[in-house]
Amino acid sequence: MISELCNRIFEKAIGDYHVYDNIEQPIRNPYGIGTLEHLLYLKCWIDTAQWHMEDVVRNPEIDPAEGLQWKRRIDASNQERTDVVEYIDSYFLEEYKNVTPKTDARINTESPAWVVDRLSILALKIYHMQEETVRPGSSEEHRQVCTNKLSVLLAQRTDLSHSLDELMTDIANGDKYMKVYKQMKMYNDPNLNPILYKNR
Repeated sequence: MISELCNRIFEKAIGDYHVYDNIEQPIRNPYGIGTLEHLLYLKCWIDTAQWHMEDVVRNPEIDPAEGLQWKRRIDASNQERTDVVEYIDSYFLEEYKNVTPKTDARINTESPAWVVDRLSILALKIYHMQEETVRPGSSEEHRQVCTNKLSVLLAQRTDLSHSLDELMTDIANGDKYMKVYKQMKMYNDPNLNPILYKNR
């Protein structure tokens, strides 16, 4: 099942990142270029580094100039994340290119790769919520609240994993078909963001 592969690789990427726990640590992707595994690992590594960037920029005592630098870095990371999601969808489009959709085939509300994106973020939430359930110095009340939240996140991952597997089965059987829309983000484009093109 595709969800099992995703969740296993996401856990590995998150674990590998936290060996160093350093935003600047270069990625060492153990999977071959061109494979789905490579894309999944890359996707989750980007998400993990960005998770920690988001923590840094929320420091209430951060220097505003430094905060702006982090915000721009987060924007760049988010664009890279979106690009990798589109690469994953391209992989799936190629994988199922010979499937002929049935005449009553339906389209899903989101593409498979955007479900994968949600699973990657869920893996990060689970990892960090698990940390909070055993954080030294935290109160028993805090640990219990986080344990309850962790249970919800784990249930959410089970449900989302099942939904992804169902979607991929439906696509493989021709019951659903993929239709991918590229993310046409306007704020990064100097020809579409009025603040950027008015200042040229």
